[in-house]
Amino acid sequence: MQQGDGTEAQVTWEDQQNINRFDLNLKGHVVIHCMFQETNENLDDAGNELILSDEDVVRFQIGEVFAHMPRDDVETRLEQMKEDAAKKLERLEEEKESILAQMAELKKILYGKFKDAINLEED
Repeated sequence: MQQGDGTEAQVTWEDQQNINRFDLNLKGHVVIHCMFQETNENLDDAGNELILSDEDVVRFQIGEVFAHMPRDDVETRLEQMKEDAAKKLERLEEEKESILAQMAELKKILYGKFKDAINLEED
């Protein structure tokens, strides 16, 4: 791999593992965060639709099937699901801090060896 000063830096097995770990951390935390954020938005949308509905019995998805349930039961379940999703998102935020710290350490190591011959910035 060519470094910015024209010298060649050897990529060792350990370097490649660090690069792979950095990439997996980057992709992983972004995908998981987006997935749970989308779940929260969907639950909010479902709650809003329920508020607008004037039906006493509504369809509620359980797994892959829809069941007809009393509106009050669905409201209770939605609130519980929102609380669970918020807790998961909070845990993910804590894990994200740990992952970002690992990524910063990997950046320091890899930029120390490869200087500007490697790009580890998020796009």
